[in-house]
Amino acid sequence: MSARVLITGAASGIGAATVTALRGRGARVVGLDVNPSGDDVIACDVRDQASADQAVAAAGERLGGLDVLINCAGIGDPQSAGAPPDEDALRVLDVNLLGPWRVTAAALPALREARGRVVNVASGLAFLTVPLATAYCMSKRGLVAYSDALRAEHGDAITVTTVYPGYIRTPIHAAAGAKGVALEGLVPAERLEDAARTLVRAALGPPARDLATTRRGGAGYALLRAAPRGLVDRALRRRLRRAVARGHFDRSEIAGALRAGLSRGGPA
Repeated sequence: MSARVLITGAASGIGAATVTALRGRGARVVGLDVNPSGDDVIACDVRDQASADQAVAAAGERLGGLDVLINCAGIGDPQSAGAPPDEDALRVLDVNLLGPWRVTAAALPALREARGRVVNVASGLAFLTVPLATAYCMSKRGLVAYSDALRAEHGDAITVTTVYPGYIRTPIHAAAGAKGVALEGLVPAERLEDAARTLVRAALGPPARDLATTRRGGAGYALLRAAPRGLVDRALRRRLRRAVARGHFDRSEIAGALRAGLSRGGPA
């Protein structure tokens, strides 16, 4: 029987590419998105539990049950850790962290019945927290913790996989670029198709706990987990100092303190 897959964030970016890849493997897929497009994407605001409940129920009716849930919806907006969290920061945390929690809670009875899977799309920034992406990094590290909690509580009936994409040119990173704090040039870029292929593997392949989207990413994340945190901090600071010297953050209004601190020197 074809796998019955529900995926959030299905109308664009990694989500849309994954829908196409899953259907290429014969899966039956219904998407959820706040901006739906096409007949197979249902309107859903993951910030609202009632919306999530209704959308998941509608998807389950269309598919006749659920075997896999992929929590792929995500947004990003640059913030400084030294400023109070604004509405944009709260929205990032709500969509990226609480959104998967809400959708998973709505889908959990069907997934337990099917002995199914939950796939949470985190980020390499769950391991490497960069400045000016405070809410995004917090949300993705928190999503890893949610995966672990879900696995501990419901691992008797479902499997939980966390996927860690690297920097991919999607609308999330376009917002950062518009504010002069793009990750491009600071971290290695990955291809959209690598992320989609990995999510298909997480959904349909042998169960896995954690998956990077490239071999290079997997090696890097293993190193980040094993290396002393002080060493990682110093390496990141050196890279940021070089970026500031190249003018990487010159267009960013929120990067003033970062530019000043790195220009003054301080611990390497």
